Amino acid sequence: MTDHAAAPPRKKRSAGRDLPAAIAVGVGLVALLVLTLAFWHWGFILLAALMLSLGAIEVHQAMKRLGMNAAIIPIVLGTVGMIVGTYAAATVPDALLWRMPWHSVLLMFLGATVLAALIVRFPKGHENFVRDASASVFIIGYIALLGSFTALILAGENGAARMVTFLLCVVANDTGGYAVGVLLGRTPLAPAISPKKTWEGLAGSLGFAIVAGSVLAHFVLDVGWWVGAFVGIVCVFFGTAGDLIESSIKRDVGIKDMSSILPGHGGVMDRLDSMLVAAAPAWLVMYLFVPGG
Repeated sequence: MTDHAAAPPRKKRSAGRDLPAAIAVGVGLVALLVLTLAFWHWGFILLAALMLSLGAIEVHQAMKRLGMNAAIIPIVLGTVGMIVGTYAAATVPDALLWRMPWHSVLLMFLGATVLAALIVRFPKGHENFVRDASASVFIIGYIALLGSFTALILAGENGAARMVTFLLCVVANDTGGYAVGVLLGRTPLAPAISPKKTWEGLAGSLGFAIVAGSVLAHFVLDVGWWVGAFVGIVCVFFGTAGDLIESSIKRDVGIKDMSSILPGHGGVMDRLDSMLVAAAPAWLVMYLFVPGG
């Protein structure tokens, strides 16, 4: 009679994410967005400033793994100044401190942030100055400058409708890309950067975003459907570029998530990557083709 060893129990597969935490965090963020856009636009701006500041800190921590030390304190202060100052200049032009057009205020804060980041590096001496200064300027341009265009989207006439259109087009891009990519994805889009992204998924992103943008343009923005379709296309192209930019950073640094600050989601930048890069071109399209500037 032969004894057979009992088979070891099978390990349950895990998706690698805490699903209940992810749902709770996602619902909480959506609730904050809805409430602030509906009732308190300054709350949205303050939330955006907080998220961008956390994103800057995450990228700073990631770049430190490569020996690049950005001047994070002036960067965070400048990030807050850029988005808050730009929004104030665009919405309260007669306020005592903002008697300049929004673009002048944005350039003022941008220049001041770059100068501060370079100057505070002096005490560490000349060694690795170029490397650290490059890290600072990269974060300022990538996060603070690009993120400031969210303030301009909201500052325009009927800003909440513009912001909802922008956000839902980016969500449609992500949703369509994921759904079609999972079902039909075969051809890698950028295998060296993000192996799971496919051309089929990109086509799904375009389809979802064009439909979402067209519907929102007609019912929310009260403009021609083609304007919304254009916004959708722009959000797909630049949103995908934003995702690939962040993936490139993480692969170069050697990390999976930017941080674990958002349970079940990873880092702030893991949620902002598409929106961050798509904000400026989406603002430009709406500035040109949606009445109200």
